[in-house]
Amino acid sequence: MALLQGTVLNGSNNIFEVECDDTDPDGNRIMRSCTFKSKRLKVDTKYYNPLAPGDRVQVEINENDAGKGQICSLIERKNAFVRWNVKGRCPQLLAANIDYIILVTTPAEPDFRPRFIDRELAQAEYENLTPVILVNKYDLPEAQDPDFQNRLSIWEELGYKVLRISAKTGEGLTELADLITGKLSALVGQSGIGKSSIVNVLDNSCVLKTGSLSQKYGKGCHTTTKGSLMHIHLNESIVGGVKNVYASIIDTPGVRRFVLHDIAANDLALYFREMRPLVGKCKFGASCRHESEPGCKILEAVYSGNISEERFESWKRISEEIRTGNWED
Repeated sequence: MALLQGTVLNGSNNIFEVECDDTDPDGNRIMRSCTFKSKRLKVDTKYYNPLAPGDRVQVEINENDAGKGQICSLIERKNAFVRWNVKGRCPQLLAANIDYIILVTTPAEPDFRPRFIDRELAQAEYENLTPVILVNKYDLPEAQDPDFQNRLSIWEELGYKVLRISAKTGEGLTELADLITGKLSALVGQSGIGKSSIVNVLDNSCVLKTGSLSQKYGKGCHTTTKGSLMHIHLNESIVGGVKNVYASIIDTPGVRRFVLHDIAANDLALYFREMRPLVGKCKFGASCRHESEPGCKILEAVYSGNISEERFESWKRISEEIRTGNWED
């Protein structure tokens, strides 16, 4: 039987919704509920989840039910965004084959966590992805705090794109829509930052469940329980009145702790943009730990202001987290 190709939209318990490349009489791609043809999918790495939204697969249609199929193989990924799942003790795929990894943060509600973003940036650099920092809830008064603005400026000076938006007021949504039009992007971040709310305002035909913060801890409650790829019809009001403008978004489950995968403490500097060019150029070469060694080029760059103290401190603390396994929530 001939095989079809398709894109994984979501899945759980090894049952996946796959958007296949064949179409119905109206020209719409056909969705099928698919299981694995064999007990295990042949992949090089043992992941917490074998497939992620955005994965391309080969599917064999069920002879007795055209709405079902079996996944025969995984088509090689061009990229993937991964984190270490502490509970499962293995890497977890969050999204695959994406154009942008959009790292969502907030100035408050929940609290701003710059080191959370720095971890995500390091993982994106390791995976050779294009990250975008998306600041939601920019209408909050805490957004004007000088320390917060300084941190955003540091990322921008490193060449990272930083978008400032408010799902509540609509600020910045046009720029976001321009970025994602015709692309596949994944929204990633901690619980409660408003990823689902962002999708809802980009396309008001989407009604994704949104949640509130825990009153006890001031942290987000999980509302998206599994990652899902959706094609959204961007509101005409935010794309200059143009009709039929589309984007593809992967809404990933919120995480309270982002743990790096496959990055050793001694290699972390390679995934900090401002430190990478100096790695190996210290007096003691690759063995330099950039703590107090004479002739350390990275320390010299910190003292001269070419590397910000905030990012250097972040690098030190993340390195320690990797070495000890004690990760910040």
